[in-house]
Amino acid sequence: MDEVTQLARQLLDSGVTRLSEREQRVILHIAKRSHIARNVNSVLEEQQTLGERLADRVAQFGGSWTFITIFTGMLIAWVVVNSLALARLGGGFDPYPYIFLNLILSMVAALQAPVILMSQNRQAARDRLAASLDYEVNLKAEVEIMALHDKLDRIRVEHLEGLLHDQTQRVEELDKLVRATLAKPLSS
Repeated sequence: MDEVTQLARQLLDSGVTRLSEREQRVILHIAKRSHIARNVNSVLEEQQTLGERLADRVAQFGGSWTFITIFTGMLIAWVVVNSLALARLGGGFDPYPYIFLNLILSMVAALQAPVILMSQNRQAARDRLAASLDYEVNLKAEVEIMALHDKLDRIRVEHLEGLLHDQTQRVEELDKLVRATLAKPLSS
């Protein structure tokens, strides 16, 4: 209870302005008795730019079986067309060792790598935000649990005080009865 009193005095003396934004938000939610939990995806969608959403979509598609299947099909088609079909017609557009195909693959890799890194950075930011939101929820839950413990302790003390008062009254009544009984002369 001393810690609660000390915190209350500290908040009254300095106000909530000295607390971090997160702590102020938690205290505000506690005071309003409102929910603090928020959906990480909704919070991020509010903050995301078009480029960030595009990077996530490209990375999502680039890491899918659909992309691997399409890309493998395109590579096989390139090799077949340039090695077999066009070779019969006089050499092909990009004959073996497929130098132009190699250039295109290098460019795709050069573009895809930074997009994937951007998406990974976004995922790391999402994880940090999720951890931050979890911390706020846990902090509020901890404060609420402490308040419940205090309330239960008060109820127990009041109950024990009530029992003690009842017992005191009974002892006093018994004392009066015993005194009254002892004060009467014994008539035998």
